[in-house]
Amino acid sequence: MSATFRFLRTRLPGVLPCRLPGVLPGALLASLLLLVGMPAAAQLPGVPAQGTLAIENVSVLPMTADRGEADAVLPAQTVVVAGGRIVAMGASGSVEVPAGARRIDGTGRFLLPGLAEIHAHVPPGQNPPRELVEEVLFLYVANGITTIRGMLGAPYQLELREELRRGQVLGPRFLVGAPSVNGNSAPTPEAAEALVRSHAEAGYDFLKIHPGIPRDSWDRMVTVAREVGITWAGHVPADVGIDHAVGTGMATIDHLDGFLEVTRRDGLPEDAPLHEVYAATDPVKLAALAERLARAGVWQVPTQYLWNHLNGYVDADSMLALPEFQYISEGQRMGYRNQAEQRRRSPAITPASDAAHRAMRQDFLRAAHAAGVPILMGTDSPQLFNVPGFALHREIPLMVDAGMSPHEVLVSGTRAVAEYVAASLEQPGDFGTVEVGQRADLLLVDGNPLEDLARLQDPVGVLVEGRWLGRDAIQAGLASIAAKYAGGDR
Repeated sequence: MSATFRFLRTRLPGVLPCRLPGVLPGALLASLLLLVGMPAAAQLPGVPAQGTLAIENVSVLPMTADRGEADAVLPAQTVVVAGGRIVAMGASGSVEVPAGARRIDGTGRFLLPGLAEIHAHVPPGQNPPRELVEEVLFLYVANGITTIRGMLGAPYQLELREELRRGQVLGPRFLVGAPSVNGNSAPTPEAAEALVRSHAEAGYDFLKIHPGIPRDSWDRMVTVAREVGITWAGHVPADVGIDHAVGTGMATIDHLDGFLEVTRRDGLPEDAPLHEVYAATDPVKLAALAERLARAGVWQVPTQYLWNHLNGYVDADSMLALPEFQYISEGQRMGYRNQAEQRRRSPAITPASDAAHRAMRQDFLRAAHAAGVPILMGTDSPQLFNVPGFALHREIPLMVDAGMSPHEVLVSGTRAVAEYVAASLEQPGDFGTVEVGQRADLLLVDGNPLEDLARLQDPVGVLVEGRWLGRDAIQAGLASIAAKYAGGDR
């Protein structure tokens, strides 16, 4: 298991299960299996045609500038899309709109790159219900997400990736992680080597690391992964540790994993209660770790909103009253409730430990950001209380609270993701900015999100590789999902 998971299991027995052979932590599996078990009958929009369209008189956030000054906004632009690409862009009146193009009024609106959910999940298993898969993909798109990185692969997802690229399914561009590499699937160097070769040959985009990998298995994994040309991302196994993980080339560290163990002040008693453990960060050690991570350039995917729930003293009734929970089944809502109540029953979890834990993780993110560690946007949906797509908008305020400007938050979900894809996955980073030649993965919103990031939550429309999904279609699809689950569909 990861260093963080191993430490917390000694404090929270039965709360953070990580025992499933060769798969993943039990809480995540429970959430995903609840999804898989649900019949789906929502009337979702079909796949729109690509066509040619022009968004006129729109303010553009190109996301090409390093900072979010006013001149990063290009006013009164016309952007022309054809063949899934941006083919023309310039001041309105100076750009010729092709005859027959669909015209969209951008007056008072802002156009920016579509967002990315870089720690996403879609239903697992060999053959989950197709309707359910498409529903989850729709929830991402409905929230302005045009790229996802799936963090628990399955063979069917390889074909799904291609169907999405061909436009046969409505959904975001899909980067598919391999099935879990962990202490059960790679207990020996030989097993690790065989697993890496198999995953690379199958065509997965990267290796997903789960807890428990022994140090010798890790080192063999690294050697073979470099040989076959595949990178790895996810948890930091306890036997490996964050510095060795970084030193051997880990592409992304998710959940700020590994921070807790190397930043605690010296002399903390082994039996210290959790609120003292979480309040025991040594600022000097944290700053030093952040500097090491910044020098290494290892992307961090914080997933703060999720971890507030996983180790938190959470009131399930308050959470389930949030509007996004109308889009998931009663079975999954009950699963979330049971997980939250199990945590609250642990004597180790208290309101004091909850507050200290939230503050600690914000300190981690704040220090990383201040040191210049690159950040990528992600949530780990559909883990505890994380509804796909909607959870991203719950994550964003926590990023701002940790010192990230609205522009920096947007970069973490747009241009930075393209940079990661190009550098780590060695795939085209032809998205994440609004420029001629880029993929037409775009988000149109009312008002300037640099002034209020909440404006991202109700898109006027989303372009997914040039396929326009307007607000009416988005709302109709969401209403159909809500109606299905309001009828008691499990």
